[in-house]
Amino acid sequence: MKTSLEKTSGLGRKLIIQVPADKVSSTFDRVYKGIQKNANIKGFRKGKAPLNTIKSIYSDRVKQDVLEDLISEAYQSALTEHALRPVSQPNVNFDKLEEADEFQFTAEFEVRPEVTLKKTEKLKVEKEQLDISDEKIDSILLQIRESRAALVPVFEERPAKSGDIADIDFAGTIDGKPLEGGSMNGHKLHLGSNSFIPGFEEGVVGMTIGAKKELNLTFPADYGHADIAGKAVKFDIKLNGLLKKDLPALNDEFVKSLGGYNTVDELKKVIRQDITEQETKRIYDDLKGRILKALVEANPVEVPEILKKQQKQFLIEDTEKRMKEQGMSEADYTTYKEKWAKDFEETAEFMIQSSFLIETIAEKNKLGATQAEFEDKLAQYAKSSGIEIEKLREFYSNNHDRKHQLKYQVTEEKVVNYLIDNAEVKEVPSSKLNKK
Repeated sequence: MKTSLEKTSGLGRKLIIQVPADKVSSTFDRVYKGIQKNANIKGFRKGKAPLNTIKSIYSDRVKQDVLEDLISEAYQSALTEHALRPVSQPNVNFDKLEEADEFQFTAEFEVRPEVTLKKTEKLKVEKEQLDISDEKIDSILLQIRESRAALVPVFEERPAKSGDIADIDFAGTIDGKPLEGGSMNGHKLHLGSNSFIPGFEEGVVGMTIGAKKELNLTFPADYGHADIAGKAVKFDIKLNGLLKKDLPALNDEFVKSLGGYNTVDELKKVIRQDITEQETKRIYDDLKGRILKALVEANPVEVPEILKKQQKQFLIEDTEKRMKEQGMSEADYTTYKEKWAKDFEETAEFMIQSSFLIETIAEKNKLGATQAEFEDKLAQYAKSSGIEIEKLREFYSNNHDRKHQLKYQVTEEKVVNYLIDNAEVKEVPSSKLNKK
């Protein structure tokens, strides 16, 4: 067999492979005889039909089988010969396959890039300081009290102000036509919540009970519904009444009514523990993103176009699924996708670059996932999900891709921790943290 290799692009390769005629003939012969041995043909005992008869009946099938066998074997042999590591299936082309002739075909594909680790230690990154202030605890306590608050009427004669709950009727129109979903009676609007478009809540502030008002506003250019984004809209509003939240007093009696707690101090302690866990994870996830960004910047890696295209498509489809689950229309998502197309591509490229670097660092430092660590991860999932560990083990063991992905997660965690341990990490307050 003769082979030659051409470089078609940065990571693009083209193999030209020539399979000798005797190999082609012997493969045809082997396939024909394999069929002959098991063929049931009328007029002949099983396996006794003449070879010419077999050829006349099964020639198309045999040619396809021979083609697949020759290409598969020769392609794998050529990859080994040239020490190539493709990242995708090849695009194969050939002219013809004849039983007694030499067979030539080409295989085009992209290869895994050569990853050179220039710098993996002393990477400079910022880490947000953990700050569980009393103000944060008080904010959570206020949210709990507000969730148990009663709405009571505002009896004093005064205009609506920020913080009030306004009972309003409103009707929206665009170009004189009713705005779909833009009308409601008796709607309770928390003034200052910014739950309506800019200018709406501000327009209600200052109104007195029984008053009517016309607001001429404009939907933001990046509004979630593309068909009305940037358009002028008129709202006719009537203020029916004003309500305010009557918060329960923060005392031991109130805390006991929540269930599971006896004192205010006990509740504060639990809240502090919960926030600490949540913030610690959030800060770690942020630091992980920063250390991987620093790693990619310090160790550039060429990305195969086919992988970038596949990863980008995965991100688009995953985002589309989540957006539609949240109620976004097809038209709105199309607009969103076009707006963020560059971000999708950059994110896909970054993910592939970081994965190549993670795999290389893991191999160099023996940080790959062990079976024991794989089992530990399964146990974590079982605990958090409530699914029996045996069912999880079966779920992953029966699918190579799923098992590989879970092992990669373990490897990634180990590599990220290795990078952090060997980095120059500077803790800074949230207000001074640089944007990623």
